[in-house]
Amino acid sequence: MSKKNKKPQKLKARQPRGFVDREASDIRATNAMMAKIAEVYERYGFDPVEMPMFEYTDCLGKFLPDSDRPNEGVFSLQDDDDQWMSLRYDLTAPLARHVAENYNDIQMPYRTYRSGYVFRNEKPGPGRFRQFMQFDADTIGAPGVQADAEMCMMMADVMEALGIKRGDYVIRVNNRKVLDGVMEAIGLVGDENADKRLNVLRAIDKLDRLGVEGVRELLGEGRTDESGDRTEGVGLDEGQIDQLIQFVSIEPGEKFADQVNDFLEKASTQSPVMQEGFLEVGLIGDIVKSCGYEQDRILVDTSCVRGLEYYTGPVFEAELTFKVKNEKGQEVVFGSVGGGGRYDGLVKRFTGQDVPGTGFSIGVSRLMSALKNNSLLEGGDTLAPVLVTVMDKDALATYQGFVQQLRNAGIRAEMYQGNPNKFGKQLQYADRRGCPIAIIQGSDERDAGKIQIKDLIEGRKQAEAIASNEEWRESRPGQFEIAETDLVAEVKKLLKAQDD
Repeated sequence: MSKKNKKPQKLKARQPRGFVDREASDIRATNAMMAKIAEVYERYGFDPVEMPMFEYTDCLGKFLPDSDRPNEGVFSLQDDDDQWMSLRYDLTAPLARHVAENYNDIQMPYRTYRSGYVFRNEKPGPGRFRQFMQFDADTIGAPGVQADAEMCMMMADVMEALGIKRGDYVIRVNNRKVLDGVMEAIGLVGDENADKRLNVLRAIDKLDRLGVEGVRELLGEGRTDESGDRTEGVGLDEGQIDQLIQFVSIEPGEKFADQVNDFLEKASTQSPVMQEGFLEVGLIGDIVKSCGYEQDRILVDTSCVRGLEYYTGPVFEAELTFKVKNEKGQEVVFGSVGGGGRYDGLVKRFTGQDVPGTGFSIGVSRLMSALKNNSLLEGGDTLAPVLVTVMDKDALATYQGFVQQLRNAGIRAEMYQGNPNKFGKQLQYADRRGCPIAIIQGSDERDAGKIQIKDLIEGRKQAEAIASNEEWRESRPGQFEIAETDLVAEVKKLLKAQDD
């Protein structure tokens, strides 16, 4: 066979790794969940704002939690003026640009919330995607820790607004200033150790996922995961690693202060930065307690570090404490669904002046998974539309009129759009679609001003108990006749009966 007669190869339909398609139930459930979150944000006085998915790369900065990709973990392209643009990797860096660009027109403190997709050019894996949705709230221009305390309280209120019971979640609080003091105690000071300090934070941030031994490996020579991929370690010695592990292992609760003092004595450090950090988290604890948020809801915890570089003060994380089964069938604590902290240097990169900021971000997909595991996910299932069947092509206008009557009454409805020649195909479509009701009108019914209503839900139940096709045809399960003028009233009545 000549090359000229060779058939062109079909294009293979394939989804990029690390990206997913979303179905109707997932989208509806997401919208319902986010509406509840937005209601809490609004109650706290926050207003919505929106920024584009693309930003100039230098405006985003290099603040990613993981930097194991050749282009620093972002998806980038060059604009027609040769400037590099990147898809945003979070919603905070674009907010800093927005505030700086509109600084003279913004009322400070600037309190906003926003949601949208973010993109990470990282290695995909189970539960790790390159595109995912976040839902953030931020306060810009408020220097006091009362703004951080409010963020923690709002995170707790969001959890409860979604139906997550007390005891099934906790908001953990720490302070980067404390962590900076620990770095000083183990000798990681100066610009020459900046990368090491950041990698220490990223390693500790994986504590809930990898455990103490996994973090030890990352702080030391490195770690090889089950797939064989190697992550290079920070290269600390055993003494440095022991101090870091001791610090993050301080148990929250009544003995917290005693354990902190014990750590400070053994570390032989009197770091003013560390002392300031402890004072700040103590003040946050006093504020939230005075508002009725006890330690079962908001808790100071040294293991909370957050992996992003730009945090400068208090950091916090929303953790779900109930157990779920992982990919191996093992029971594990669900873990973090969101977090944030204070970032007083992001806007300063553009303005040259101090502009304090604090905020938190919710991982929407992860939180949805948590709600599903706890049977708290709402809004995913929506009643399928009432189907108006087509018996006569010459009566399309009449059938469409029925559809519009139902829609105008607030009822989901559609007219069959496929080939109407085989009526059985229409009912098969309705069945697969999950339609609750089919509207049927042939020429005889039209001449008499009548309509046949088929209760598809009841019909399915009755059909299961009928043995033969002949018996089914004779009984016509779940079907009855009404006057055309009673269409809307009878459909409403039947839908209510089905719901009950």
